Amino acid sequence: MNGHELVSSPARQTRSAAPDANHFVLTFENNRLASELFGQFDQNLKLLEERLHVDARARGNSVSISGDVTATNQARRALDYLYERLQKGGSVEASDVEGAIRMAVAADDQLQLPTMERKAKLSMAQISTRKKTIVARTPTQDTYIRALERAELVFGVGPAGTGKTYLAVAHAAQLLERGAVDRIILSRPAVEAGERLGFLPGDMKEKVDPYLRPLYDALYDMIPGDKVERAITAGVIEIAPLAFMRGRTLSNAAVILDEAQNTTSMQMKMFLTRLGENARMIITGDPSQVDLPRGVKSGLVEALHVLKGVEGISVTRFKDVDVVRHPLVGRIVQAYDAQYAVHEESEEVDR
Repeated sequence: MNGHELVSSPARQTRSAAPDANHFVLTFENNRLASELFGQFDQNLKLLEERLHVDARARGNSVSISGDVTATNQARRALDYLYERLQKGGSVEASDVEGAIRMAVAADDQLQLPTMERKAKLSMAQISTRKKTIVARTPTQDTYIRALERAELVFGVGPAGTGKTYLAVAHAAQLLERGAVDRIILSRPAVEAGERLGFLPGDMKEKVDPYLRPLYDALYDMIPGDKVERAITAGVIEIAPLAFMRGRTLSNAAVILDEAQNTTSMQMKMFLTRLGENARMIITGDPSQVDLPRGVKSGLVEALHVLKGVEGISVTRFKDVDVVRHPLVGRIVQAYDAQYAVHEESEEVDR
């Protein structure tokens, strides 16, 4: 543990104290890092208080934590992990605190979590390039990153804001930098233009760019901008609409298909069978956001059913609790999911 614990004992049993209350003080050796850990005006500690319902009070380079035994231990693990992150030269933002809290809570919710080195210490999966390191912020992200390392074909499915596409592109950038693949191929079905892009001005890259902007954003986060431009010019990073994948064999490449819920059955089969030697394929999408014409079956939905249990394929399913954008996004997803559930139930009754 990075924070030296001065006190760790049950609170005195008084009439006002809960029988399972706990109190301890953590002291961190580096005053500057402790200040960064607590956050400006102790905002990170306030976030701990809000999420875990504990009392966290800073004094100098120490913090006193009291509350429910389980919650205080979760707070301890989260702070220890974040302090270790600072010691390694990283930074701690509000989103990092949220992630550490989620992982600490998940460690208690599951008897054995692959991200736990031991009960008192968190170890989260990460993706690293020379420019940036991304650390899992939820247990599902942790599972997803580990699946990307292990499997040749990975499906990442779930609502917007869970990081499934961003992590896929980051992983591809990491593979390219390591020399594990020779190129990155990014694709997305341009449903809004019906895959008919000829009427749009510009060359192929300019026609497709608006649909692939989220993939570009992740690339520029992981690789310096000038290198991205040079790689695109040299064909090391290729941007192509799904329709242009037909007839190709994609070898020695990290291949990403985003918004896969908008593929048809034939398009999905075509894409899946492009997988070549020493290639990694990542398919992301949200089955609840299909933009295909009414009556047209989603290739992603069908593939998840048909390929269930096939060796070498990994499927990671994100939920609303995995949303890592603004907290309000998670609540919005929950509200819509609840509404869809009610609508489906009413349709069943009408039948």
